[in-house]
Amino acid sequence: MESKVKELTAEVGGVSITNPEDAEQFRLKYLSKKGILAVLFDEFKTLAPEERKVVGKQLNELKQLAEQKFAQAKDLSSNNGSSAKESIDHSLPSEPVDLGSRHPISLVRTSIVDIFNKIGFTISEGPEIEDDWHNFGALNFPDDHPARDMQDTFFVESDYAEKWLLRTHTSSVQVRVMKNQKPPIRTISPGRVYRNETISARAHCQFHQVEGLYVDEGVSFADLKQTLYYFVHEMFGEDIKIRFRPSFFPFTEPSAEMDITCIICEGKGCPVCKQSGWVEILGCGMVHPKVLENCGIDSNKYTGYAFGMGIERITMLRYQIKDLRLFFENDMRFLSQFKSVL
Repeated sequence: MESKVKELTAEVGGVSITNPEDAEQFRLKYLSKKGILAVLFDEFKTLAPEERKVVGKQLNELKQLAEQKFAQAKDLSSNNGSSAKESIDHSLPSEPVDLGSRHPISLVRTSIVDIFNKIGFTISEGPEIEDDWHNFGALNFPDDHPARDMQDTFFVESDYAEKWLLRTHTSSVQVRVMKNQKPPIRTISPGRVYRNETISARAHCQFHQVEGLYVDEGVSFADLKQTLYYFVHEMFGEDIKIRFRPSFFPFTEPSAEMDITCIICEGKGCPVCKQSGWVEILGCGMVHPKVLENCGIDSNKYTGYAFGMGIERITMLRYQIKDLRLFFENDMRFLSQFKSVL
């Protein structure tokens, strides 16, 4: 091995490097992880102790020579590069820069937040992994409610007695706000939620919500309707028609769902609105007295309203997108369309 090291030392010393390509070939041959020096150091480990003293010194000198040779080559390349840069014609047009864009979900979320900020709503956020009480119990869900079943909820395995799950709505954030803040409360809770649903053009196992809550003395359903009228007209324009339909939610009473004219077909009927001309965009209602009491708020003194909407649904209508799955595919052909709305 000693003779091999001497031969390589002479070989490395005689190598001529005149350009960056030669320098890269030199590095790959001698200094890379699979290069000659790496192989020699692996063989060195198998030598007898008395041989290592002599060969080790020569091997280190060979490595230093190769590294010095490569460093000199890099210095030469950088000097050549600097002189080349000085010869650039600065009057030439620049290289085009491909600008990125914000995701349509982010754009609509920002618009929704801005609209409600204008009328005094603050922003509240909370954890995406919740316990059963904040997600269901405090919101007046009975123990046998279908939403507690694995068909609708992703439960998290835990060693604790309390059930933990991926939140199914951002109403859990509203519970935390009511527990920790005294009325008046006026807040919205945007965030990602999860439900065990089959992925399709109209549904996904993860999506985004914005839920609103207003609790104070004398709050009425009329206040709720006027707030939502304001939101729809700010988001979609003054010409959009609105209707409320009676509904049921465990945490509100009375409850309603709000529909607007289908923007995609202008109310004529299409697959998105199931040929009805109307699209449901949110659920709402007056906060159930039990929910107020569960959160430590006197239901005899205070009333409140709540509403919740899916951001994906609003985005589909605003940009006339017919397939919800496009939001999660990271397809640049789709996302690049939203550069103009920055």
